[in-house]
Amino acid sequence: MSGLVVRTDGILQIEDEDVALLTAAGLRYSEATCKSEEEVIAAGQGAAGLLVLAEPITARVLDALPDLKVVARFGVGLDTIDIPAATARGVRIVNVPDANTTEVAAHAMALILTLVRRIPQLNGAVQEGKWGFRNGGEGIRRISQQTAGILGFGRIGRLVAESCRQLGFSVLVHDPFVDDSVVEAAGFSPVPLDALVRSSDVLSLHVPMSEENRNIIGREAIASMRDGAIIVNVSRGGLIDEVALAAAVSSGKLAGAGIDTVAEEPLASDSPLRGHPGILITPHAAHYSAESFRETVHRAYADVARVLSGQPPQNPVN
Repeated sequence: MSGLVVRTDGILQIEDEDVALLTAAGLRYSEATCKSEEEVIAAGQGAAGLLVLAEPITARVLDALPDLKVVARFGVGLDTIDIPAATARGVRIVNVPDANTTEVAAHAMALILTLVRRIPQLNGAVQEGKWGFRNGGEGIRRISQQTAGILGFGRIGRLVAESCRQLGFSVLVHDPFVDDSVVEAAGFSPVPLDALVRSSDVLSLHVPMSEENRNIIGREAIASMRDGAIIVNVSRGGLIDEVALAAAVSSGKLAGAGIDTVAEEPLASDSPLRGHPGILITPHAAHYSAESFRETVHRAYADVARVLSGQPPQNPVN
C-alpha cells in the first residue's frame, strides 16, 4: 500500500526501528514541528496518518485533511483531540494508555511521601546549618493516622490507592465512571466528591482533563479541605485552581502540593506556584522512564501501521 504518515510534535526522539514499521508497510513518512491548527493543516496535507503529542486535532483540522484515516497519540491523554469530530469523519484515534502506568503512580507516591515527610523543609534546614528533626519536621504525622483520597480509579489511580494502603493510609475513592461495587471489591471505600475533598489529608488526582473537570479542585473545594492537607496532581493541568492553591499553601491552610502538570506549560515565570518551598513542581515528567518512553513511541507507530494496513489497532479510542 502507499500513503503518507506525518509526525507533528517535533520533540520526541524517534528511532529507526519506529519508522521501519511504517516503511515496511509501504508507507511514506515525514516530520514537522507543529503547535497551531494552521501548522498541523500545512504539514498534514495528503496524510493518511498523524502521530501527535499535544498538537490540536480539531474539527477544523480534520476537515482540512480529507485523506486522514488515523491519528495516534503518544501517551494516554486525549484532551487536544476532538474525538466526536474524528469519529463522525471516520478517522480512527489510537493512543498508548498503559505504557507508563507504573511510572506515573511511582511519581505520585514520590511526591506524596516527600510532602508528608516534609523532606524539602528538612533538607532546607540542614542546608542552612540547622540539625535536628524539629527544624522543618514539626508536625509530621504518622501515616496510619492519615487518609488518602484518590480522585479517579483508573489504572494509575488504582495503583496509587493500593500503594497508599500498603503504607498504612486509610483510602477513600471517588470516580463517577466506576461503579461503587468495583471500588468496594478492590477493598476501598467509595465516597462522593465533596466528602473525598473534606476528608483527605492527601488528595491525589488521577482524572483526564475535560470541561467538566476544569478546576474540579477550585477555590471552594480547597477551602473545604482539612487544615494541613496536601494535594498531588500528576494528571493534567487545569484540574486545580492554581491561584487558589498557591494562596492556600502560602497561608498555611494547606501544608503543600506536588504538581507535575500545570494549566499552561511551560510554567510561567510569574506563576503563583513558583518560589514556595511547600510546592513541588516537576516538568510534566511523571510519565517518563527510558523504558516507558521507548514503549510509548514504538506502540504508537505500530498502531498507525496496523490501521493503514487494514488491521485492527491494538489500542482503539473510537
